[in-house]
Amino acid sequence: MNGLSIVIGAICVLVIGYRLYGYFFTKKVLLINDKKPTPAHELNDGKDYVPTNKWVAFGHHFAAIAAAGPLVGPVLAAQFGYLPGLLWLLIGAVIGGAVHDAVVLFASMRKKGKSLSEVMKEELGPVAGFCTGLAMLFIITITMAGLSMVVLGALERNPWGTFAVAITIPIAMLVGIAYKKTGNLIATSAIGFILLVIGVFVGPYIQGTVLGEWLTLDRQTLAIILPIYAFFAAALPFWFLLAPRDYLSSFMKIGVFIALIIGVFFVNPVIQFPVVTEFIHGGGPIIAGPVWPFVSITIACGAISGFHAFIGSGTTPKMLDKWEDIRVVGFGAMLVESLVGVMALVAATSLHPADYFAINAAPAVFATLGMEVVNLPQLSQAIGIDLEGRTGGAVSLAVGMTQIFTGVPWFTHLSGYFYQFVIMFEAVFILTAIDAGTRVARYLIQDFLGDAIKPLKRTDWWPGTIFASALACFMWGYLLYTGEIGPIWTLFGVSNQLMASIGLVLGATVILKIATKRIYVLTCIIPLVYLYISVNVAGIWMIKNVYWNSASAGYSVLNGVLSVIMLILGVVIVITALKSWVKLWNSPRFVKGKAIGAV
Repeated sequence: MNGLSIVIGAICVLVIGYRLYGYFFTKKVLLINDKKPTPAHELNDGKDYVPTNKWVAFGHHFAAIAAAGPLVGPVLAAQFGYLPGLLWLLIGAVIGGAVHDAVVLFASMRKKGKSLSEVMKEELGPVAGFCTGLAMLFIITITMAGLSMVVLGALERNPWGTFAVAITIPIAMLVGIAYKKTGNLIATSAIGFILLVIGVFVGPYIQGTVLGEWLTLDRQTLAIILPIYAFFAAALPFWFLLAPRDYLSSFMKIGVFIALIIGVFFVNPVIQFPVVTEFIHGGGPIIAGPVWPFVSITIACGAISGFHAFIGSGTTPKMLDKWEDIRVVGFGAMLVESLVGVMALVAATSLHPADYFAINAAPAVFATLGMEVVNLPQLSQAIGIDLEGRTGGAVSLAVGMTQIFTGVPWFTHLSGYFYQFVIMFEAVFILTAIDAGTRVARYLIQDFLGDAIKPLKRTDWWPGTIFASALACFMWGYLLYTGEIGPIWTLFGVSNQLMASIGLVLGATVILKIATKRIYVLTCIIPLVYLYISVNVAGIWMIKNVYWNSASAGYSVLNGVLSVIMLILGVVIVITALKSWVKLWNSPRFVKGKAIGAV
């Protein structure tokens, strides 16, 4: 098998899925049309509710949803071979993820752009709304820890990479200030991008210097620095850091993956992984569980992701100019993210399996696999750092992408620069999600505790902002400092996919209320049944075999308790929904399977 065949096949599947299933779902099931104004027009305030060109809205939405998940999940799932991950990326995205994103966006727009918990409260009652809000707080906390864990593996003992990533913070601030003062978007964008590139190329010269020694950090130190950074990102004005970082990272996201696709067409890398590996039954060095359900848990954002519901019921529903734009922005952006996941899988599986496992498993664990590295010593020498034992997926993805880029004759001697650029690219990707996610967690905390402490609900009350930001950073920072990538990433996957299940629950409820045919509810029920069963099987397996197993390296009472709480919240939401579905199914508005009036 070669990478070019996979990429061309994936593009064909996703294009066909968008053209056929996307049209059917949005036009026939959701009945979208432009006869009535969107919330952006109805509530246009020039600040939050602003009618936006669909391609601009697409860019915002894609930049917000495409964080580390489609990069890291497929890389870690390569443990099972290339086929399980590839199938889940394509089938899961078309049947599940795109449906989920479109229906959550539609449901929020029906309720004037309200958040998922508020929409659930109106559609299914206060119990479902409260459980959804609480689940969102748990899930965003775990998500931040899981994403941050990836950064640790990439930047540990890597002064060049640490410098390249750290310099993006003052660059983003400079761009934010310059744009606010001048209003010149093109000039400030150009300056920001040039400074980012300079940061990568200056990196080698700091190695061996005092600054290089300061930036040679261990995992524990990095695990303290990241929450501190996130605190300031969550508390500072949005335009000062978050907005310019989002903007600059969107250029990198799109540009790097276009370059990777071109590189695959030039090099046509051989997929060195087998169709499936010996670890499909469990016992793998990265993900302990079997291929099912864990391939669908490990690969979250590239196939279906509950994190998208935060965006689809947050900023995006307040931006869409037309209802028809849901197809492009909601359904389409998810399929583009799936392609990003496919490219990450190709990059990872183009490595020799022994080299892949040497990077992604701890040295002591790799020693038990009976494998001998093949190209890793040469890759380490060309890149300039020791690559073994850099767990988390980010490093193996960077190595795989570097191997593809340097396969182009002109770039043969640029391994170190390509590697560090990809590391910076991944870290900027991830930090964008971390600082934005921490800000969302801050809002959730203020909403929850604001019922008891009234001023806390005000986002302009600085004591409340500082307290909520600090609490949010402490919660996920604790998990980051004490955790390991395998258990944390799986905890993130379970919580994230539980959130996606909640989004599909909402979707099924809305479809039963508006559909012309009851059978259309299967568009949400089919992926919901698969995903909800997978989530519970994976969650129970992890609680039993890892979190509450004192003999396991991932033993963590806290992670087990968090898993139990989340699974219970899911059960309450599903039971509440089932009661509502029975009433809707038997509603007199349905006659011989056809609706006589929407609810």
